[in-house]
Amino acid sequence: MTKVTRKIVEIDDELCDGCGQCVPDCAEGSLRIVDGKARLVADKLCDGLGACLGSCPTGALKIIEREAEEFDEEAVEEFLAREKAQEQPTSACGCPSSQIQSLQPVTSCQGANAPGQQLGSALSHWPIQIRLIPATAPFLENADLLVAADCTTLAYAGLQQDFLAGRVVMMGCPKFDDQELYVQRFTEIFTTRKLNSLTILVMEVPCCHSMLQIIEKAWKAASPDFPVRHVVITTKGEIKEEVSWS
Repeated sequence: MTKVTRKIVEIDDELCDGCGQCVPDCAEGSLRIVDGKARLVADKLCDGLGACLGSCPTGALKIIEREAEEFDEEAVEEFLAREKAQEQPTSACGCPSSQIQSLQPVTSCQGANAPGQQLGSALSHWPIQIRLIPATAPFLENADLLVAADCTTLAYAGLQQDFLAGRVVMMGCPKFDDQELYVQRFTEIFTTRKLNSLTILVMEVPCCHSMLQIIEKAWKAASPDFPVRHVVITTKGEIKEEVSWS
């Protein structure tokens, strides 16, 4: 595409602290937090009007004139449509797998009133997969967040009572899923939502420890302020280790 000299956003890496406050102010979606810094997704998605400048607490954003692809409004619409489709994928049967829902979890008292019967779920929301939960999900605000590796749900028999009850859960597999997407998602959540606490539940197998590395990378990028606990589960379903940090 032919380049022209025009106004466009420039980001000063030295000043940018990766807070993410500029991201929601860009109506075109041209800004993202990548590796702890704000980045332009593509020149053609930036209109150069500077609506994002006022939300930057460090002054890392400014409008300059340089050679760049022309602003493409049609490309913006296509990009935003793709982003929305990725956040809310639909299965072949037409059921929205990531439609945000708040559920009514069964309390311990309710479970005690039904002796001999299977207890109801402590799950308080839907969806639960990391890649399907946007940072804007309302249930994340003021949440006690549980990030659980997929296998822990079957390995640890008491997960519902010991870890899920009273928490918002995000689940995924750091071995098979997109780790960079995970880092971006958690960085955005840590910078835009107020969390009360974070519990990370992983298996003892080596590949599962990638989840801790992902969280630590997002933590360093966002510098949030809440307590963190990570728990390691053995393949026999026992708690092997618990570590707290903040």
